[in-house]
Amino acid sequence: MIKGLGALATAAVLAALTTAGVASASTYAIGSNVTVSAGCSGQNAEVLQAVDRTLGYVYEEWMGCRGIAFARSTDSGKTFGTPISVPGSVGSNVNVWDPAVTVAPDGTVYAVFMIARSSEYYPVIAASFDHGVTFPQVASLLPPDQKNWGDRPFLAVGPDGAVYVTWDYGPNRTSVTYLCATNGSCAFATGDLNVVMQKSTDRGRTWGPIVHVSPGFPASGGDSAPLLVEPNGRIDLSYQGYHITNTTTYTMDPANTYFTSSTDGGASWSKPVLLGPSDLTMSLSEWWIDGAVTSDSAGNLYATWDTQGSEDTGWLSFSTDHGKRWSALVRVTGSGGNAIHIMEVAGGGPGIAYVSWLTDASGAYQLFVRAYSITTGWLTPPILVSTQSGDVSVWPGDTTGISTLSDTRVVLSWGSGVVINNQPKAEIFSAVVDFQPS
Repeated sequence: MIKGLGALATAAVLAALTTAGVASASTYAIGSNVTVSAGCSGQNAEVLQAVDRTLGYVYEEWMGCRGIAFARSTDSGKTFGTPISVPGSVGSNVNVWDPAVTVAPDGTVYAVFMIARSSEYYPVIAASFDHGVTFPQVASLLPPDQKNWGDRPFLAVGPDGAVYVTWDYGPNRTSVTYLCATNGSCAFATGDLNVVMQKSTDRGRTWGPIVHVSPGFPASGGDSAPLLVEPNGRIDLSYQGYHITNTTTYTMDPANTYFTSSTDGGASWSKPVLLGPSDLTMSLSEWWIDGAVTSDSAGNLYATWDTQGSEDTGWLSFSTDHGKRWSALVRVTGSGGNAIHIMEVAGGGPGIAYVSWLTDASGAYQLFVRAYSITTGWLTPPILVSTQSGDVSVWPGDTTGISTLSDTRVVLSWGSGVVINNQPKAEIFSAVVDFQPS
């Protein structure tokens, strides 16, 4: 069943979470909400983000500007330049979706998105060698044949400049059926879903073969696999794993969140580790992109995700040993209700993480963030970042953006909509939150 709108008021959400255990207070300052998509006509949604901490540049990529849009800030998120359309994403016979962006150690910006053309679904990756001013290089990760299904890519770059892309891949597109929300996007009812990875060692010009990440190919049930690369080259990845109950009809049970890693550049992967108890699952009708993974400056790992059941809840777990063992679950969001929680996480200084979520718990879309310490617990109550509440009839996208400009400075981005003259209009917003421990 498609999840309904939450009935909790914002004040009630804040009260419930404030009493959930704020271990020690931190002061914070919320910057102005900036409209990133200004000048980009039409609908704007589904933003993801990356930062170049050396330069203080912020990069945003989203669905908009007649295809996939991109904008950058050269003043640490205070202002953004005029959005551009990512090359390769605009065309009369092209359907594009699911953007993601990352920055290499040498400053190269990579922007990826999915494309459907000539009955093929596959990722396209554009590269910028001038910090996001232009994207002169565009490469396609062509599938083995025209029967495939593909969805949701994620990007990461290693310390040696190797570029990694994970995406959802299925050999037979006709096996995939959908559950679509009236005010959201679509989830999967059936399908031969798999998490796969491809790698480039020449700055994204050419790409290696597909490597199977989630065990059980060609119908593992895995999808949505954000990743990061540690300074020693180890690849850490979390993914959403459904349980396929019939390999003829590809019917599935609800999903759990898993963690896996690779120490050989993505050629092989460790046995997946279940995060959280098995009875906390993601519904088949959950339409947003669920799950995020990051690390702090000391190398501690953090994962967030959202589960549904008697109530919808956002969770955090952390690992201090590179993913061998994970902490007991830390509850992020309030109790009760069926509210949407689009969860993200970014690492700060040693032992610190910043968790954000876009939710409709108040009856309108709002973005929150809070700080967590491995040693002392929550450092802040939920902080309402968005000054404008988004109309629930306007799709905000399946993702939001969060990155750290420094150990205590967090930049966030999200989609939000209003209805003007009975017409829905969605924009992309961004804001910076400064955390200063007291």
